[in-house]
Amino acid sequence: MSYTIEKRASGYLLFTIKRSEKRNAINFDIMQGLSEAMKKSSDPGIKALVITGTGDRAFCSGGDLSDFHLLHTKEDAYPMLSRMANILYSLLTLPIPTVALINGTAIGGGCELASACDFRLARKGIKAGFVQGKQAITTGWGGGSILAEKLPAANAMKLLMDAELQSADYLQDAGFIDALFEDDPLQSCDAYLEKLLTNELTVLQSYKRIWTRKWAETKLFERIEEEVRTCSLLWESDAHHDYVKSFMNKKSANKD
Repeated sequence: MSYTIEKRASGYLLFTIKRSEKRNAINFDIMQGLSEAMKKSSDPGIKALVITGTGDRAFCSGGDLSDFHLLHTKEDAYPMLSRMANILYSLLTLPIPTVALINGTAIGGGCELASACDFRLARKGIKAGFVQGKQAITTGWGGGSILAEKLPAANAMKLLMDAELQSADYLQDAGFIDALFEDDPLQSCDAYLEKLLTNELTVLQSYKRIWTRKWAETKLFERIEEEVRTCSLLWESDAHHDYVKSFMNKKSANKD
């Protein structure tokens, strides 16, 4: 199984991507797992959903190009991009608090996944970045539009347009990371959520609705859909295909 879903004694659901050999990259199986975790999060007694990756090297390295490199045209790319964008919008608007427990590097789509969570906790020393620009595409799962909702405009633009991996300290100063930890990730997560989880579920849900109503009223879903279509167009560009070809050749050479 490439993921696990575990109910923690403290009252939250833990979703773990278990693809350490792929730096916890997202494939169609992980997409299905995220949808399953969100369904399970409606069970009585679940007050939050936490998403993390296995090991200490990577939280999530984005979309798995080993799976997605066969997508050539905008018609090929759109269904995959749209499916994940819908998953992230569902995560963003989940009725309970959500946490990205960033145990290692977060790259590209991994940062989009983290951006859709309400809180982002990261291990000190990790690096993360919206590197899609280096791949000649934009964020394609809605991460750019979500980031624009959560960070000051200049901070969000700089992260997206630089397309670089940044330090955890830089990302905390920019407002992307909410807290840093050094010790065991799950213990750190338990400590971060301790006070929140003592409140009634109805209280947490009521507060979450303040933001979900706002996002509905400002038509965030429609803006995400436009982002998906833009990325689909760029996906079929020669520049992006050249990047993918170079990535796959490098990967093949490393195996040899």
